[in-house]
Amino acid sequence: MNKKKFKKVLVVLGGTSGERAVSLESGKACISALKSKKYQVSTFDPKFKSLNLIDKKKTDVIFNALHGKDGEDGVAQSYFEYLRIPYTHSGVISSYNSMNKAISKEIFIKNKILTPNYFILDKNNLNIKKLKIHLKKKNICFPVILKPINEGSSLGVKIAKDFKNLISSSKSLFKKYSQIILEQYIGGQEVQVAVIKKKSLGAIELIPKRSFYDYKAKYTKSAKTKHIMPARLNKSNYKKVLKIAKKAHNALDCKGVTRTDFKFYKNKFYLLEINTQPGMTGLSLVPEIANFCGIKFSNLVEKILLDASINR
Repeated sequence: MNKKKFKKVLVVLGGTSGERAVSLESGKACISALKSKKYQVSTFDPKFKSLNLIDKKKTDVIFNALHGKDGEDGVAQSYFEYLRIPYTHSGVISSYNSMNKAISKEIFIKNKILTPNYFILDKNNLNIKKLKIHLKKKNICFPVILKPINEGSSLGVKIAKDFKNLISSSKSLFKKYSQIILEQYIGGQEVQVAVIKKKSLGAIELIPKRSFYDYKAKYTKSAKTKHIMPARLNKSNYKKVLKIAKKAHNALDCKGVTRTDFKFYKNKFYLLEINTQPGMTGLSLVPEIANFCGIKFSNLVEKILLDASINR
């Protein structure tokens, strides 16, 4: 769509999810970038007003800077579709499917994309005997990853090193969530790939000083996660991971920008999850990858903006 049609940009940020603070930081950075490009920028925080109160007359396009529940799971997107206002990033169904780890894994498997062995555990069905049977049936051994079905930024993610720890961690998560996913822990290199407009930009490697790349490692400077750009992969494997990320992006019918998280172990790439609303903070990976590829932050934000549309 022609840039001239997008004069008045509404940045939707904040929200009520556990990632509110990150969303505010992402939004703030994007606002600054858009203003530097001479757009008329206003903001909307759904924590204080319902999204259906967005003023259509004052809005040419929505830059969605929300993260987490109600922001990247199809809920906000459904409001934008109802209002018939062009918006950035993926649409309703793609956002929902990508955010839901059980559904996205099914899609990965259907498309022959390798992902760690897993199964879903229900709050009302926490049976020790059945749990042991499932672990054996799915060929899952310790350590095991536990995480909520539909959270982002590694919120609620735990590592269980033995069965006793698995039970206590499950009970802890069930205080807040009705379903969790149990997944085989994969060691090796942490590699993440940025895809924008169906083109893979590049792959970055992370070396967290914590046990894994959790929320604190992602957004706390003191956590000192080491970023290596480009990822330390040979030429063939580097191309391979870019290809897999693009395949996942397309399989979920994503739009705009996504970030796909992998583990590289024993010469295999395991896709952990895909993020349809990747962070745009000073510590975020997509801007870092883009910058390495010669795309400065303001141009990246505008590139995302100009890809906005309805019926995504």
